[in-house]
Parts: sequence; structure tokens; C-alpha cells
Amino acid sequence: MLGSASLEGVTDVVGEEELLVVRGVHRSFQTGSRKIDVLKGIDMELRSGQLIMLRGRSGSGKTTLLNMLGGLDQPSKGEIYFRNRPFHQWGDDQRTSVRRKEMGFIFQAFALMPLLSAWENVELALRMADIPRTEWKERVQHCLELVGLGKRMHHRPFELSGGEQQRVAIAKAIAHRPALLLADEPTAELDSQMGAQVMNVFQNIIKTEKVSICMTTHDPTILEVADRVYEMVDGRFVTN
Repeated sequence: MLGSASLEGVTDVVGEEELLVVRGVHRSFQTGSRKIDVLKGIDMELRSGQLIMLRGRSGSGKTTLLNMLGGLDQPSKGEIYFRNRPFHQWGDDQRTSVRRKEMGFIFQAFALMPLLSAWENVELALRMADIPRTEWKERVQHCLELVGLGKRMHHRPFELSGGEQQRVAIAKAIAHRPALLLADEPTAELDSQMGAQVMNVFQNIIKTEKVSICMTTHDPTILEVADRVYEMVDGRFVTN
């Protein structure tokens, strides 16, 4: 459903079901003598097992917000709680550790290693997350079969279609069993049919992997599968 960013009813202590809570987040950038306000008071929440979409035109602030949620950037003002922990107060090392172990990232450009097979790309993610080697084979196979690439797992990216490459990227992002997936325009480079396939994969992994997803999009055709859509205009959420 399309909703505003109101946090009415959210208590001072983040509840167990709230995976992510954002309160009064602002983000400004200084360019010479000019201050640019990109986020202007964002309130939102994401509960376990939800698919949340941040919708807006280019420049609306949705990618900046996604970076905040993943700890890639810090708010100028406001609070971000991840699993009831004050993400906005943590240093770089703490946030990096959380990203590596508890979050997965999916990008519109796929971000795959071109000389590695689909299998090797997913295996690399496990290696970087310090997952024991004894778990690699079973986990890699499970993730690639989950996204429908059981027969394509030994192909390199250039041998795969755009939709298949994005599904490898999804398998790579969920390999270390994150609680949260952050996806930046994951269907932007795909045609409508491939985009629909990716959204079907998202719905499937929410059920099977118990993961929550927050993604940015400007594609109106995929909004109906979301649990909630936050519409962004000029750094704020609006209600239609």
C-alpha cells in the first residue's frame, strides 16, 4: 500500500518485529559555501518479512536514504535503529561488520566479477563474510537453485542474460543469510518480463530465507507486490 512516513504507535523502544526504524533523518551536503539538503526529515519502519519500496524520480533522495539504511553514510541529524541498535551512533568499523554479516546489497549494474562463474561469484560472497568453507558448496547450490539458476551456475556473467545476471547478484546477496537486503533500482536495466521475474524471486526469498527487502524504484508496474511504498519527492515522503 502507499503510505506516509508516520511513526505513530511506535514506542520509544524499538519492538522485536521492527527490523529497521528511521526517525527524523536529515542529510545535508556542503558544496563550497552552499548547503544542499537532500533528506528533510524521514520517518519510516521496516518489519521482518516485509518488502518495502522507496519510489521517486532521480534526485528525490531515495538512493541517499538507502545508503543511510545500509550504513554507507551517516545522517546529519536523526536516528536509525537496526535490530534495536543505534546505527546512527556507530563508527565505520561497527557498521562495516554489520553490513558484512547481516545485510546484503543488490545494484542495478549487477556488480559481478566478470571472470568468475555464477557459482564462484556466490562463493566469493561467502568467503568475504567469513563463512566456514565446509558450508560453501551446499549454500552456493541452494542459493543459485533458489533463484532459478540450477542449470546455469557454472556460466560466467557474459554468458547470461541481464535477468540471469541480476538473479546471480541476488543469490550472492543472500548467501551469508542476511536479515536485510537493500536493492538500488534492481529492475532498472531489465525489460518488463525480466523485471517481473526478479520480483518473483524477491517474494520467494522473503518466504524461504526469512529476509526483509528495502528497494528503490521508479517503475510503477512492480509496486503492487510491495507491503508498503514510500513515495519520495524532494527529500520527503508524501502521501498520494
